[in-house]
Amino acid sequence: MDQANDAPPPLRSTAALYLDFDGTLADIALHPDEVLVSEPLPQLLLALRERLAGAVAVVTGRRLAAVDAMIAPARLAGSGLHGAEIRASGDAAAQLHADPAGAGPLAQALRQRFAGDPRIYVEDKGAAVALHYRQAPECERQCRAAMHELAPAGRFDVTEGSRVIEARPRGADKGAALAALARLPPFAGRNPVFVGDDATDEDGFRAAAGMGGFGVKVGPGPTAARYRIAEVGAVHEWLHDSLAALGREGAR
Repeated sequence: MDQANDAPPPLRSTAALYLDFDGTLADIALHPDEVLVSEPLPQLLLALRERLAGAVAVVTGRRLAAVDAMIAPARLAGSGLHGAEIRASGDAAAQLHADPAGAGPLAQALRQRFAGDPRIYVEDKGAAVALHYRQAPECERQCRAAMHELAPAGRFDVTEGSRVIEARPRGADKGAALAALARLPPFAGRNPVFVGDDATDEDGFRAAAGMGGFGVKVGPGPTAARYRIAEVGAVHEWLHDSLAALGREGAR
């Protein structure tokens, strides 16, 4: 992986924008339910969607419904659960492309394993399970071992993020999510731009590059992305700058 350092250029009217949520549009919190969204963000996303002819999507490890609740009244096309959930437009219903049967038992087993430590949070997402240890970083090795032990290998892939270990549906990833959305209108035929902060976003960066677009890494660390933005506030600034540039492009 390269160490991208350059800031991305403003979006062009030919772009399709794919956005991670946690760590990209909103700062990561100690607990996933405590994430705060800046007040101007929903209207900014709606304005960008209008300028890009609808081609703005959220691609997240959360359920899309959870993101909808935080960015209302914006409701975007996108993918949830790392690609297992796809929604072609904000008006459409999300389609789940995974068997959720194993997530409940896995979540219960993990809760039993860590019942004595309230700092460790088990998040049952319906078809995926996340084990959060942000409040107990010294438990990383223990959490990793438990997830690999308890997640059925034939049903889940185990991935790691920012102080979280996650079992996601087998074969689901954000690169596949981008590819699925890129086949649909209004994303088809546009240059994909994928913005994310975590290891799970690297698949999206590679997919965007393979389709003639690029990735934008938020924060430090080696990455396959071409460009880098320092933190969430700077992502919002770049989105505002892109909206202004799109307005000038449309006025010409």
